Amino acid sequence: MAYSSSFSLFTYFTLLFLVLFSTQLLGAAAKHYPVRHRHIASHNYRDALTKSIMFFEGQRSGRLPPNQRITWRRNSGLSDGSAAHVDLVGGYYDAGDNVKFGFPMAFTTTMLSWSVIEFGGLVKGELQNAKEAIRWATDYLLKATAQPDTIYVQVGDAGKDHACWERPEDMDTPRSVFKIDKNTPGTEVAAETAAALAAASLVFRRSDPTYSKLLATRAIRVFEFADKYRGSYSNGLKPYVCPYYCDFSGYQDELLWGAAWLHKATKNRMYLNYIQANGQTLGADECDNTFGWDNKHVGARILLSKAFLVQKVQSLHDYKSHADNYICSLIPGTPYSSAQYTPGGLLFKMNDSNMQYVTSTSFLLVTYAKYLTSAHMVVKCGGVTVTPKKLRTLAKRQVDYLLGDNPLKMSFMVGYGARYPLRIHHRGSSLPSTATHPAKIQCSAGFSVMKSPSPNPNILMGAIVGGPDQRDCFPDQRSDYEQSEPATYINAPLVGSLAYLAHSFGQL
Repeated sequence: MAYSSSFSLFTYFTLLFLVLFSTQLLGAAAKHYPVRHRHIASHNYRDALTKSIMFFEGQRSGRLPPNQRITWRRNSGLSDGSAAHVDLVGGYYDAGDNVKFGFPMAFTTTMLSWSVIEFGGLVKGELQNAKEAIRWATDYLLKATAQPDTIYVQVGDAGKDHACWERPEDMDTPRSVFKIDKNTPGTEVAAETAAALAAASLVFRRSDPTYSKLLATRAIRVFEFADKYRGSYSNGLKPYVCPYYCDFSGYQDELLWGAAWLHKATKNRMYLNYIQANGQTLGADECDNTFGWDNKHVGARILLSKAFLVQKVQSLHDYKSHADNYICSLIPGTPYSSAQYTPGGLLFKMNDSNMQYVTSTSFLLVTYAKYLTSAHMVVKCGGVTVTPKKLRTLAKRQVDYLLGDNPLKMSFMVGYGARYPLRIHHRGSSLPSTATHPAKIQCSAGFSVMKSPSPNPNILMGAIVGGPDQRDCFPDQRSDYEQSEPATYINAPLVGSLAYLAHSFGQL
């Protein structure tokens, strides 16, 4: 009888301990995986995030560091700038060629920085890699803006570069240097460069305050130059920058965008006054709903709406309306919807590198949803109420399509998933590496490889290609640069969206 009573007590306390211990475990888990994490993700967003950042290492120009992870790349462009007696070593090749274009490089930097500013606190292990990707660009932009009232905006003759198919390590085409100054202005490039430096200054504010201050100080000077000497670089440098990165939207959007970033980075009332005085003439309320390396109006509206929604800057209340108009244009079924989608559900803007608009739009959707949530507000599209959740759902659908939820059941990110593009339009990826083929590959010799159906020998991990056409078709042909070429400005905004999604599904 005594044995039976002690056994019962033992059993009772054992069960009590197990119940309490289990409750504690569940409580601890709940802290890391709140209710919104219970849904099972169809994709490994953390893996995609890691690869999307790693891609930038494959685009590096200059002397590569010891911790370079894409190891088939080697040093290149080590004399860049010497044609003008300046140091322009470093920076990024924009896409699948070997030219350094300052306009898209600056936009890439701004968007990488914005991704980290909004969602960097979520990415944990990848934050340092993201910062290194930003710094690789800003170190170069500081060199390009070292001289007052002058910006070096391009290294390489694009026409001659495109006439060759050669590795960056081999390139022997002219490394011509092109600049803007008082006599040959380039307001759009200068203002975008100012935006990039200002945004990046926020990224490094805590981790490297000295560097952050240098970036902010340079941004102020560069924006002053952009605003004072107005003119499009597409005019003064037309033979060299067109048709590659001609500015079609004018430079007004970059002035608004640059001022918005300087206001955010410096908190100087001067920039708020500038926005209030010039916003309308700079196109704050225009109905252009395409956001990318050329047109920044939509990005400026979303960014400035945060100042109203979150920081309660009442004088910017109109930007909430401007941002809402953009959102209403994207949402199917609303009275003002104008966006086109493929049968498979992908946002479709144009044949050439459409995926850049998918990634930039997805970023704006999750970012605006964050601002709305913070302010406990929604979007009204006529009689339809659009919640932040609706914006996140649309963004997730676009990212999921990119990662493989599409009619072809293939990922458009190289190295992610079981099936992805094998023949991307990229010189370094398609030609044998210098490790496997040390001998120089001459300018025209590489074209036999370019036209070949063989898969690329070097995996450009994380590269996102231009994507499918309006019927969801993708031929995976190296010669098809519109659909098969990756670019830095496709990846940059996706970093933010993937960070948000990886966190939302408890993968970080």
